Amino acid sequence: MKTLLCLLMTIAGTHSLAATVTTLIGTGKGGFSDTEVNNPYGLAIGPDGALYFCDLDNSRIRKIDLTTKRVTTIAGNGQKGYKGDGGPAVDASLNMPHELLFDARGDLYIAERDNHVIRKVDMKTGIISTAAGTGMRGFAGDGGPAAKAQLNQPHSIVLDRDGSMLICDIGNHRIRRLHLDTGIIETYAGTGETKETPEGAPVKGTPVTGPRTIARAANGDLYLALREGNAIYRIDANTQTYHRVAGTGELGFSGDGGPAIQAKFGGSATGNAARLAGPKGLALGDDTLYVADTESHAVRKINLKTGIISTVLGTGQIGDGPEPDPLKCQLNRPHSVLFANGVLYVGDSEAHRIRILK
Repeated sequence: MKTLLCLLMTIAGTHSLAATVTTLIGTGKGGFSDTEVNNPYGLAIGPDGALYFCDLDNSRIRKIDLTTKRVTTIAGNGQKGYKGDGGPAVDASLNMPHELLFDARGDLYIAERDNHVIRKVDMKTGIISTAAGTGMRGFAGDGGPAAKAQLNQPHSIVLDRDGSMLICDIGNHRIRRLHLDTGIIETYAGTGETKETPEGAPVKGTPVTGPRTIARAANGDLYLALREGNAIYRIDANTQTYHRVAGTGELGFSGDGGPAIQAKFGGSATGNAARLAGPKGLALGDDTLYVADTESHAVRKINLKTGIISTVLGTGQIGDGPEPDPLKCQLNRPHSVLFANGVLYVGDSEAHRIRILK
């Protein structure tokens, strides 16, 4: 009897530790309400502990209180455009807000791809302004004020360890650095060329093809996903050199259980899913790098100690659920991942859901 009881306790304990996926918000159809989202992209936890997200096709930034589940709009009036600077953020027009972050002061920054700008929301006053870009696509302004510089489809933003902002200026095949204290912008990485990024190459003077998203580790190292390059690199904070951690540069969905540098990103091995581009979202947590493998309709993880890659959510097939088994739950072009407080948040974009994996 004691042996049987121990066995049942072991089974129960194992079951309780099994990962589960649930929907935080979303119904599977695009909409705008307290229960609906319309193509969620970038995610961030604010100073107030709420989850902020880019509600892309609603042209808004919204937040959800993780305790009450109350949803409010922070920026955007629902109309695509580039208007509203100097006024309330909720009355401004946004255009394809892709990602967002909070600075040390608690102010919110938004990367607007199709306005070619980085907007700022003063969270004390609610006023919106432009921090970088003119609204016109191009490449100009290095060494001068960021508000007079030109960007080309900025996708991702992150704070570097010195407090400056790094911008994935994807259309210019560069990473720009915005000094928030002075407002000056410069090129940090990339040459504008669409060439291979060699292993061990210095950041300065080396091409980066389609820098889609960037994440910073606690030690200052940067992890960079190259959309067209179908690979993920680590930028060593001390040596300022590139080191490939995942991807062969080819399209595919394979490699689970093996070295991440031999894995393929950006498509389904069965050929039933779209083959468009490479990984589009990164998040760090507990010696793990999480990857939104968008065109594979999956979320992968890389153990940064062993280099082994595996799938934590998704099947490789396009779909919407079912929950709660994460390896049976189909996704639809997830673009974003965020790891916070032991929870993985996933912007399952075209399933119109934000899912949580625990």
